[in-house]
Amino acid sequence: MRYLGVLILMLMGSISFAQERETFTLEEYLNWIRAFHPVVQQANLLEDEARFNLLKARGGFDPKWMGDYEAKSFNTKNYFQIGKAGLKIPTWVGADVEVSYNWANGVFLNPEQNLPINGQAAIKVEVPVLQGLLFDDRRAQVQQARLYRDANEQEQRIIINDLLLAAYENYWQWTYQTEVVKIQQEALDLATLRFETTKSSFIQGDKPAIDTLESFIQVQNRQLALQEAKIALQNVRLQLSNFLWLDQQTPLEVTEALQPLPLEELQNELNSSSTNLNTHPLLQQLAIKQQQLDIKERLKREYLKPNLRLSYNFLGTGFNFLSEKTESPELATLFTENYKWGITFDYPLLLRKERAALELVQVEQLQLGYKQLAKQTELQIKLDQFTQQLEQTRQQLQLQTEVISNYQQLLDAENIKFQIGESSIFLLNSREQKLIAAQKKILQLQLKIIQLKTKLKWVSGELS
Repeated sequence: MRYLGVLILMLMGSISFAQERETFTLEEYLNWIRAFHPVVQQANLLEDEARFNLLKARGGFDPKWMGDYEAKSFNTKNYFQIGKAGLKIPTWVGADVEVSYNWANGVFLNPEQNLPINGQAAIKVEVPVLQGLLFDDRRAQVQQARLYRDANEQEQRIIINDLLLAAYENYWQWTYQTEVVKIQQEALDLATLRFETTKSSFIQGDKPAIDTLESFIQVQNRQLALQEAKIALQNVRLQLSNFLWLDQQTPLEVTEALQPLPLEELQNELNSSSTNLNTHPLLQQLAIKQQQLDIKERLKREYLKPNLRLSYNFLGTGFNFLSEKTESPELATLFTENYKWGITFDYPLLLRKERAALELVQVEQLQLGYKQLAKQTELQIKLDQFTQQLEQTRQQLQLQTEVISNYQQLLDAENIKFQIGESSIFLLNSREQKLIAAQKKILQLQLKIIQLKTKLKWVSGELS
């Protein structure tokens, strides 16, 4: 950002320029907000939150060290010492692999716990056959976390989109009030000059005293109007300061040393928005939530299947998995000797819990579908409204430009008549007041066009 150091001082009011002021462009203003505003900083934390959620979900596939040890001694007899240590490895295909080393000794061991003298290494593979074979809770959590990251990205866009709409609005008001002050200052200068001219003419005997009084009242009225415009401008500056912060969460204040871009330049700078609502972050977020519910539904359907799991243990003597009884041990003996296998099965008879869980997910999907439809319709209506208002306001602006031109011609003609003594201060002031009102009106129309263009970008989700 150009002139960053000077700009900070001007924002904080540490220095001021009586004659030359620094222009604070819209781009600089928006970049400042994106870099330092607390709401933006808060929205950026959503990226970290999503990343840590994904890391947490992937943790379901982390290998785990395991171990247990149990010993009993009574009346000086070593009843038993039993231990196990190893590593359990979950896999993406649903199977669990467990590599362990077991040992046991003692006088009163359960016969099935008898192991070789040098212990026994084992490799266990447990595989779900029905429920959990194609999909399970661990895989669902990872997919949900990835979608959660995408949803958070859209949430970040929603927050920034709304923040920048308010930020744009305050900048437009700053520009508008700045130009209103200029118009009122020019009107006051003109009234002051006319008062001085009228007073000189009265002293010379060319004008009556009533003209001098009327000119002076007009000066006072325009002084009041200028003061009101300056108060409004100061209030807008204070509101604008809400959006400007430093890196250490230090708020800044916009001073008179800064000025905005003129409304006419802003009209040309702000391009019209596209009318594509499919990229709106809120609609994108709802679509992602629908995908999350699809994953949830798939998982609930998985629970309708019977829970059937097969396990197979490759057993070794010590760390040797090959049979020692054959003269030529081969790997094939891993499946014909020294093994243990098992099967577990369970299945609820009525499936009330599982069926209800699936129905609840389907209800959530219907609710979200209605919400998507309502939000799509709401945004489309706003888009149509803003588009129509923009076209109508452009037509009004063109007509108002012609009105100002006509008012200016009337004022110029009234000035000529006044100079030759065929008009009065009252008529001249009346012509000027109408011209000033028309100038304010054209500023209002220019402001409205810019506001509508901004709202079109907002309703399309493009401000972020």
